[in-house]
Amino acid sequence: MAKYNILMVEDDENIQELVAYNLRKAGWMVDAVGNGEEGLEMALKQTPDIILLDLMLPGMDGLEVCRRIKAKNPEIPIIMLTAKGEETDIIVGLEMGADDYIVKPFSPKVLIARVKAVLRRGEMVEEIDSGKIIVRGELSIHPQKHQVMINDKKIDLTDTEYRLIRYLSERPGWVFTRNQIIDTVRGEDAVVTDRAVDVQIVGLRKKLGSAGALIETVRGVGYRFREDS
Repeated sequence: MAKYNILMVEDDENIQELVAYNLRKAGWMVDAVGNGEEGLEMALKQTPDIILLDLMLPGMDGLEVCRRIKAKNPEIPIIMLTAKGEETDIIVGLEMGADDYIVKPFSPKVLIARVKAVLRRGEMVEEIDSGKIIVRGELSIHPQKHQVMINDKKIDLTDTEYRLIRYLSERPGWVFTRNQIIDTVRGEDAVVTDRAVDVQIVGLRKKLGSAGALIETVRGVGYRFREDS
């Protein structure tokens, strides 16, 4: 297993010790701090491979830390650790740029699995950026050809539909809000409202046939591409 560097920003010493112990046991290197200001400083100075960030912190809260880190270095993945499970809190965190979230209390096994998943996604993105073909089950996306295939049959998509399926498939398992999708996939036939995103998804699923099930609805939040594809 690669020696990834993990930064944990958590003010509860008991949780900090428990999480750090399990992360180190999994083979990763861990730095832990107890407030947002220290977390921000260390994140920008050391550029960790992933950050575990509590939302309820003394001084600068986790959302502000997340926003500032992503503004300076959007490539650093952030998993929010939060006791808040309401949809609005999750949406705000994702809108700030967080890559995933875990609601407390959580088991160490779940935490390790989610960290591994986010790290794998980063490796996938590196491959995608190199121009390689994206293969997800029966679906294949050819970035250099701007083309989508299902079982070697070309699917006729609009520019926005192509941008949408590529955006979701590049990061399977990641949940994207409608606003994130709007900001990323607008093309000549631009998606401009939440409702328009839903309409585009319906149309895209229809064109993809059975492969349309790869696009999952996350109720109250947005959409994701199925991770086990």
